[in-house]
Amino acid sequence: MAKTDLPVITRSRLVSDLSKLGLVPGDTLMLHASVKAVGWIVGGPDMVIQALLDVIGPAGTLMMYIKCEEPLNEIEDWPENWQKAYMAECPPFDPNRTRAFRKWSILTEYLRTWPGAYCSNHPEARMAAVGAKAKWITSDHPLQFGYGAGSPLAKLCKIKGRILLLGPLFDSLTILHHAEHIANVPNKKTERYQWPILRDGKCEWIKFEQFDTSGGIVDWPDGDYFLRIVEEYMTQASYATGQVGAADSYLFDARDLTDFAVAWLEKHFG
Repeated sequence: MAKTDLPVITRSRLVSDLSKLGLVPGDTLMLHASVKAVGWIVGGPDMVIQALLDVIGPAGTLMMYIKCEEPLNEIEDWPENWQKAYMAECPPFDPNRTRAFRKWSILTEYLRTWPGAYCSNHPEARMAAVGAKAKWITSDHPLQFGYGAGSPLAKLCKIKGRILLLGPLFDSLTILHHAEHIANVPNKKTERYQWPILRDGKCEWIKFEQFDTSGGIVDWPDGDYFLRIVEEYMTQASYATGQVGAADSYLFDARDLTDFAVAWLEKHFG
């Protein structure tokens, strides 16, 4: 058996901790998770997803931002020989088969391949979901400005879904990209890129446009303003916090956080 100093966490412990945090049957949740922060999990990372589904039940829905394994919206930052190789032979995006981006969390690929999972058709703003509303949340994802109106994030807010952080992942809250897209801020920075998409069995290069999700919609002298937004939100808003396994965990209302972020962006940049 491998030696480890991580605490031993079981599925039953996770179910108990998640319930104490405030999750209830029928919840629609967007998950951000550090599996390492949770501990050494008996049965592996699958048990995090299983425990969440145990708690929210068949009427609940679990979703994650999963993107793609190779994010082509950043291709301009690659070496020239990499760019040429990808432009020549990049495999087309298939929402049901293309691997998830696992840099943020190994659970993105676990959820993508979970039985009954649905994935949205936007390669960069792609979401995966399992549960009662999974098909609706991931369907008809707009290809242009895919974090804005009609996106899975907009739908999460519409139905008063919640956001669960397993670990203090405050600078990676994807819902803030939705706030950036809908905030009334002039001269937002925009990114444009191409991505090969599988359509009717053929590869087709599609041009995409969205507000900048890498460097922010405006220049901010203190660096990443996401962390600043969340820190201020947590001093004013109601939210749940507690331990899930060994992870400091947080449960936010998606619409409330989005409304706060929109107001913050418009106040500082509008």
